[in-house]
Amino acid sequence: MQVLGIRFCSVSAEAEEIATFLGNGLGLPGKKFTEDGAPFSGAVFPAGKSWIEVWPEGPGMPPGIMLQIVVDDADAWAENARKNGLEPTGPMDEHGERIYYLNAPGGLPVSFQSKLS
Repeated sequence: MQVLGIRFCSVSAEAEEIATFLGNGLGLPGKKFTEDGAPFSGAVFPAGKSWIEVWPEGPGMPPGIMLQIVVDDADAWAENARKNGLEPTGPMDEHGERIYYLNAPGGLPVSFQSKLS
């Protein structure tokens, strides 16, 4: 079992300002998703096999933060989590990944996922 990368995801009303801070302010290379004349729809800032995602809140996108852990085999990680007394929900296969979800102490949403073969 191996961790391949970490994703930090933020959904907020300040998403565009956060993306500008990360890109223009800190100088992180990334991609903002905005069409000419359309409202800001998100941004991704890659860092090796990891990245930061910033999205505006809206229908189906409630405000919050999420830690996403990219692993080599999500099913094996789910089995290990269950052996250790955790109760991951899933799997859900979406965007070419198998994804499981948990809430960490304090309510932090955490997902772990691996590429589908």
